[in-house]
Amino acid sequence: MDWLRLPTFGRDTVWLYSSAVIVALAGFIKIRQGVVDYTYTETHCYQSVRTNSLVEPYVNCFSVSPTGKFSKVFQAEEGTELAQNASPGFAMPGLWDGHGHLLQYGEFLNSVDLFGSTSMDDVRSRVRGYVDQKPGVGSKEEWVRGVGWDQMALGKMPTADDLTADEELNDLYIMLDRVDVHCIWVSQAVLNLLPESIPDIPGGEIIREPGMGVFCDNAMDMVMALWPKPDDEKKQKFLKSAMGKLNEVGLVGMHDAGVTPGNLKLYKSLAGNDDWTVRVYAMVECYERNTFCPDEVDRYTSPDGFLSIQSVKLFADGALGSWGSALIDPYTDRPDTSGSLLVNASELVYDTIAWANEGFQVNIHAIGDLANRYAMDAIIASLRLLCPNEPLSVCQSYHRFRIEHSQIIHPDDQARMHAVGIIPSIQPTHATSDMAYAEKRLGAERTAKEAYRMRSVLDAKPVLGSDFPVEPPNPFQGIYAAITRRSPHTGKGTDDAPDGWHTEEALDLDQAIRGFTEGPAYGGFTKGKTGVIKPGAYADWIVLDAPLESLDVEDLRSLKVKETWVGGKKVYSRDE
Repeated sequence: MDWLRLPTFGRDTVWLYSSAVIVALAGFIKIRQGVVDYTYTETHCYQSVRTNSLVEPYVNCFSVSPTGKFSKVFQAEEGTELAQNASPGFAMPGLWDGHGHLLQYGEFLNSVDLFGSTSMDDVRSRVRGYVDQKPGVGSKEEWVRGVGWDQMALGKMPTADDLTADEELNDLYIMLDRVDVHCIWVSQAVLNLLPESIPDIPGGEIIREPGMGVFCDNAMDMVMALWPKPDDEKKQKFLKSAMGKLNEVGLVGMHDAGVTPGNLKLYKSLAGNDDWTVRVYAMVECYERNTFCPDEVDRYTSPDGFLSIQSVKLFADGALGSWGSALIDPYTDRPDTSGSLLVNASELVYDTIAWANEGFQVNIHAIGDLANRYAMDAIIASLRLLCPNEPLSVCQSYHRFRIEHSQIIHPDDQARMHAVGIIPSIQPTHATSDMAYAEKRLGAERTAKEAYRMRSVLDAKPVLGSDFPVEPPNPFQGIYAAITRRSPHTGKGTDDAPDGWHTEEALDLDQAIRGFTEGPAYGGFTKGKTGVIKPGAYADWIVLDAPLESLDVEDLRSLKVKETWVGGKKVYSRDE
């Protein structure tokens, strides 16, 4: 091997580098008063690099500085040593999930997986299997946790009796989240901790028929208050589990949609260490939802860009699957209800204005058309106070208020979204998971005119994500759902539209990719720093076996990432 010996300076120091390394290191040495300042960049070359830049959309090489940022992006000429030694694979900017739940996903990875369960026997079998593997779980100090059940698949709303029907589960403390995490199903042991007579809860629902056991939205709070919370050691394990899985599917960053002040403190203590391999844009969620708690949090962005706290999460309503979304008109399949507002309209306006005045971006969970209307009312009221002498759209470009989910929006409010530029945060796989029952809930006309917009809100710079663990975090499944409007699990639409559900709202491939890169960057105030490969941006990228543009669309459903890099460091390799 050929070696290059550099001269010594000051102290008797000798650096040895192989000629191969010198090819990959571009640097310079400055001698000043006997002190050596050696700054270098590491160069990576691939078969092709998608940059997401309009100036140079495709190159084959880039350099990374010691600070973990791209320092140079260029095309190495064919025949040069850089081009000849290019790594196999095709690079592109690392993907972001614009709406997920980091700790909850980590907890899910360490709990009972009920997704896809189709019967009570199936649920009981999965819970029993988990208990058998975890001696001691199910006690009053450590409840059995799980997520993923759906009464639509089970054939009825579950009850505590459905769990105690298994003798092995009879005395255990069990709390299982519905697929949308807007309802919990608990065992009799948990029910026994509650008062015998429980009144109805505003903004929530206690399912009393066919029996007790399920609590939805605000009614969940009374049970959650009794649940023995995991300590910081367990939470750290959850975070590591979650980040590893996110890196595996090509995610380098995510918008964490609701983090309490205590957990934000934990995040700040961990961000930047070796196990923290995902950039997190965290939304504050007060211990009591839909309140104003500025004394418990501070705006914060770490120098390395691994943690940002400058937004807040509010909740207008519940979820469609559990009839909790707040609608202007009643549900088609349950005309006795229009869903639930988790906060009244005036309180939502107050909270939005209060947080905006503290300098926080406000992101409001809104699924039903009534909830979306009230969310827009609150955002527009805030904008008028923040910028009394400027157009609403200009003021919105500064503050970038968002509506999380934006699933069902009345045409009048769609017009307001366009005019003001209110950002919709959309999860494409929600559309394909809900398409089997959405029209039953909403009716054909409301579905066609209001539900699951994507293409028609492109001008509002949508942020795309998954809402993991509600949906799998794999962004390629989200891209597939966005461009086909078919389920990434089955490759099919509905029985009435097997080739794609309301495909007029589908995106093309480039739009979908940008929804998982540029969208979160704009919606999280990191435009130019994330979602792009260009000088000055964070050196986050992924490597694929083939460029997305060359793949058959069906290949997206099972695509595997080759490598994931964050801040210039490899955090996942499929071959390792």
